[in-house]
Amino acid sequence: MTSTLSLSATDSIRSDLEARERDALSVWAAKSADSRGRLRPEADDPIRPAFQRDRDRIVHAKAFRRLKHKTQVFLAPTGDHYRTRLTHTLEVAQIARTIAKVLRLNEELTEAIALAHDLGHTPFGHAGERVFRELVPGGFNHYEQSLRIVDVLERDGLGLNLTWEVRDGIAKHSKGKGGAPVGAEPGKRAATLEGQVARVADIIAYVNHDIDDAIRAGILAPGELPPEPIETLGRTSSERIGRLVADVVERTAAGSEDEAPEIRMSAPVLEALLALRTFLYQAVYENDAATMEFRKARGLLRGLWEKVRQEPQRYVDRRTLERDGVDVAVLDFLAGMTDRYAIRLFEELFIPRAWGRVGS
Repeated sequence: MTSTLSLSATDSIRSDLEARERDALSVWAAKSADSRGRLRPEADDPIRPAFQRDRDRIVHAKAFRRLKHKTQVFLAPTGDHYRTRLTHTLEVAQIARTIAKVLRLNEELTEAIALAHDLGHTPFGHAGERVFRELVPGGFNHYEQSLRIVDVLERDGLGLNLTWEVRDGIAKHSKGKGGAPVGAEPGKRAATLEGQVARVADIIAYVNHDIDDAIRAGILAPGELPPEPIETLGRTSSERIGRLVADVVERTAAGSEDEAPEIRMSAPVLEALLALRTFLYQAVYENDAATMEFRKARGLLRGLWEKVRQEPQRYVDRRTLERDGVDVAVLDFLAGMTDRYAIRLFEELFIPRAWGRVGS
């Protein structure tokens, strides 16, 4: 027996995995072999189906690694157990895979979308995104920046060249302050059920872990949570997530078999979830105490924006500057920063350094 597999043998491995998808997954699940393809044609991997390959590319991306030092809601340096953008992403992926598994959808496509959905988020969480919306001509949306990262910025300008299905899921995951996780009109929801699962898993994750973090931070007390949504969904994070996931799979599975399904929730559970999100905006995301440090972050990002625009050649990618202009190049540079790198660069540019030794 040889120590290496022949090309024909490894090709058969991928084909076998693709055949497993056709045999095991729902008729409505996305199949790797039926992908609409990539922005740039490339040879298939000898072992991994297309969506698994995308998932692996995302995990190895530099933008994915930077998520560990990007704020979710509370600045990570204030405690070891607050969620960062990376831990949020992992919780979304876990919830999404659970739903996909029960519905016999493509778990690897679901996971790839979940892992990539927040790659374009700015430093300093919601506050950072609001600053860039004000500063950038034409505004800013993190899902558009996520697509730019996977299409253009990663791999030194080559991009990750992901499949159409993953890119569609990234583009359609965002709900904003008032959008619903299910029931969107066809043009505003992902074309695949897997993309729709990632969208609903996102809000299930952040509503529950942001409550947990807000209680840990002393911004909320458990008794301050609105009683009606809590009565519907449960008193602990675990109970609420379990109730929400069960509702999604039950309502989706109960849909008509004669037409293409969509991811659904029951009206009482959806209303309770949206009520909790509204409460979080009022009590946490826009709370003066919770956002006090982010006022400083707004000033920091504004200062960096102006300074870098004055001397872009010192900081930004030359090719982007020449091709897309100064605003796009500066946005790429600043939006890709971690919190701590933004703070360090601000200190370098704006905080005077003392000369000599103390007492000299």
